[in-house]
Amino acid sequence: MLELRPNCEWCDKDLPPDAEDARICSYECTYCSDCVETVLHNVCATCGGGFTPRPIRPKGAHRVGKTLGLGHQPASTTRVHSRWTAEEVEELSRLLRGIAPQDR
Repeated sequence: MLELRPNCEWCDKDLPPDAEDARICSYECTYCSDCVETVLHNVCATCGGGFTPRPIRPKGAHRVGKTLGLGHQPASTTRVHSRWTAEEVEELSRLLRGIAPQDR
């Protein structure tokens, strides 16, 4: 199950569970769409992979007797911040941004 991290790991923008501008990589690194486009250039600072829109978890359970939805499985409240410097992010992005994510 996805953590649904509460913030952009670069600019620290709040990304609540229903944020339509949240982006994740396959390791759940979470960034806002603006940082993915203008800072990372669709290159994850950690793994070098690409990003996809983060799914929005339903607020409530829509199946009787199931413990699904944010009410039963809340989003994480632990804020995460990138451990990479701006120079390291730019270097990796420059190296990989011209290669499609599926070919990296």
